[in-house]
Parts: sequence; C-alpha cells; structure tokens
Amino acid sequence: MVGREFGIGVRHAIEQTKMTHREIARMLDWDESKLSDLVRGKGGVSEAEVLQLLAFCRVPPTEVRRLLALFRETRETGYLQIPEDGVPDLVRSLVEQERLANVITVWSMNLIPGRLQTADYMQALLAGLARSKAVNYDEVIAARLARRELFHWSREFVFFVHEQALRLPVGGLDVMKDQLLHLLAMAQRSYISLRIVPIAIGAHAGLGGSFMQLKYEKFEPVIYLEGEKSSLFLEDKASLTTYTEVLKLLDRQALDEEQSKELINSILI
Repeated sequence: MVGREFGIGVRHAIEQTKMTHREIARMLDWDESKLSDLVRGKGGVSEAEVLQLLAFCRVPPTEVRRLLALFRETRETGYLQIPEDGVPDLVRSLVEQERLANVITVWSMNLIPGRLQTADYMQALLAGLARSKAVNYDEVIAARLARRELFHWSREFVFFVHEQALRLPVGGLDVMKDQLLHLLAMAQRSYISLRIVPIAIGAHAGLGGSFMQLKYEKFEPVIYLEGEKSSLFLEDKASLTTYTEVLKLLDRQALDEEQSKELINSILI
C-alpha cells in the first residue's frame, strides 16, 4: 500500500514536468526500467536517487518530505500516520486508497460506520468527544461527507455493524431515528451489504476492535485501523490472514441482509 502511494506521488511529479519517462531517464542517466519500477512503487533505487528525481521534477519541499517518508516506510510491515491536525478522516493516504479499492469491508463495533452516518449523527458524535482547539470540526464533517462520493455501483461495500451501535443514543431519539432510516435506505442499494451482529450471540469475532479491509483488482489487500489521533495501515501476510479470518467469522455470526433490516425496523418501532 505504501509503495503504491509512493508510486502515485512520483507519477504526479513526473507528469508535472510534461516530459516522457524516456526523456527523464536519459537526462538522469538512468535505465528507463528503473524509472518505471519507481512509478509502480517497486524497489531497486536508493534514497539519494529518489531525491535526485524529485529535485529534477522540482517537487515542493513539503511533498518531498512526504514522499521520502513513504519511501522509508516501504521497508516496514505497517504504515503509521499521525496527521498534524490529529484527524484521521483527513489523512491523504486513506482517501487515495479508498478511491483505488474495488471492495471495501468495514467492521464497526460501537458506532455507525462513518460512510453511513448522517450529518446530524456526526455533529452529535463530535459534540460528545474531547475537542481540540487546533481542529476545525466543520472541516472534519465535510471530509466525512465527501467520502460518500465513493459509493458507486462499480464498487462493492460490506458493512458489519454490532447491534449496540444501533442502540447507542447518539444525539437523542430524533437523530437516531433519522440515522436508522438512513441505514435502511442505503441498504437498498445493490452494491451495499449491511449485516448486523446481534447482541444475543454474546462474545463475537470482532471484539478486538473496529477495522476496514480494502481490496484491489491488481494489488494485495490492506487493513486500516483508526485511533483517536492516528491511523495504521497493515499489509503483511500475518495481519491480512488474521483479519480475513475475523471477517469470515463475522460473516457466520451476523444476521443476513433481510434479518438485519428487520432488526433495524424493530428498533424504530
């Protein structure tokens, strides 16, 4: 995942020069294959060579620092990000990876998943959290709402949600009623699957915490974990295996789509 994001950044830098890969490789005295591997996020280059290319492309200093950080992270099994404003929703990496993914699976244990939240639910949720003067919360809500643009029939979305998230009274009765009605409306879309894990089953596979799995057509999956002020991307085989098993168990423990809608309707009555 980190390699792909690094490659995307390098590709953007090259595109801004209006030059072909062959022209740039010739001027840097590189093999063209080396430049192609760099754009695809593969290895085979040193940090000094990365700096040489970015300097040639006249990349701004802030972007150079970001790309170098990504390049260094390609040697790690996980990619931790701590945004300057402390708001994971605004992390550039997350937005870019969501746009690349063709299957997004979410497990949410305590709250309605972000993409399925109404604006009023978001407002009420943020009102109940510890606030930082450094964070523009209107911007946070706008960023969360903008992520709804990813909903499209060309992608597949699966949401596993614990029943307690449906019953947690965020914002009061009116806000929750609108939120549950919104869930039912979104669940009617053919490319969205909403599955509720009922309280009645007791202990369940998702007790380790909420997470998101992103799958791609041409790349290995990625697991995304979000904390209060940080986010973590995992792509090592051991983590992927563990979280894939969690999703398989949740698939067996959750109600099917129709039963899930019936449960939501029963709470609305």
